[in-house]
Amino acid sequence: MERTKSYELIEALVYNNAMLKLIEKHWPQALPYLRLMRADRPIGTLLLLWPAWWALWSAAEGMPPFSLWLIFTLGVFLMRSAGCVINDIADRKYDGHVSRTRQRPLAISEVSVKQAWILFFVLLALSASLLLFLNLLTFYLALAAAVIAMTYPLMKRYTYLPQAYLGVAFSFPIPMVYAQMTGTVPKAAWLLFVANILWTIAYDTIYAMVDRKDDLKIGIKSTAILFGDLDRVIIGIIQLFTVFAFYLFGQQTDMGGLYYLGVIIIVWLFAYQQLLIAGRNEERCFKAFLHNNWVGMTLFAGIFADFLLK
Repeated sequence: MERTKSYELIEALVYNNAMLKLIEKHWPQALPYLRLMRADRPIGTLLLLWPAWWALWSAAEGMPPFSLWLIFTLGVFLMRSAGCVINDIADRKYDGHVSRTRQRPLAISEVSVKQAWILFFVLLALSASLLLFLNLLTFYLALAAAVIAMTYPLMKRYTYLPQAYLGVAFSFPIPMVYAQMTGTVPKAAWLLFVANILWTIAYDTIYAMVDRKDDLKIGIKSTAILFGDLDRVIIGIIQLFTVFAFYLFGQQTDMGGLYYLGVIIIVWLFAYQQLLIAGRNEERCFKAFLHNNWVGMTLFAGIFADFLLK
């Protein structure tokens, strides 16, 4: 419990949950469902949202149409929420044994499994409704993304690479955006797709380092367990490849100096994360994971500024 509270404190310092406090005051019955959707923990939505926005501004070569921005932003929130619900349904017998997750709504029976399934299908239906506004290629990509996102919880049972699988799931908004805006998925989109997979593997391995002791006890697999004592070294190598992929994306899309300034800043952000995880302290690893929001924001700022001044 001590560790869970400390994690909540770290995230509370980073994100303002004023909206949730308002809901708690006027509609407290909704809180367990919002917590099941991880609405009180927006880091996952942000880490999924930044790549979608990278793609939106890159594919549009500047400001994208507001309607598409709204569709993809809502889609990210709804699918991330649905993914969290199905993940908790799958992990409900495990979460009670992990310090960081033992207070989740299903783990403490605050929400029934039936209620969780209903919420999942409502979120899935809302996500599917957005596909009515997209073209056929984007529709097919969205179906593939949904299958990957929904099967992700199984990867922790059968493979030590769930972080790579999550990376693919978290990267699908990129080709979807390009497919919708250009009618195709060009080489630049796939470069950004690969860059985001690498980045996701790095930060989700850091996240898995927080739970490594508990995961070993209950038989959950992760790259943090697979990498063992080489975890920091391998994360560092993956981060270097991420930076290189960002560089190649910039070359492919003729980005200017402001974009590359963002990439240089990301190098320093990754270096800071390496300092945070140096001692493998669980709270500092969690802080390093949260710190990746700045990575996503920095690359977006570089893309935004570059196209703004062209």
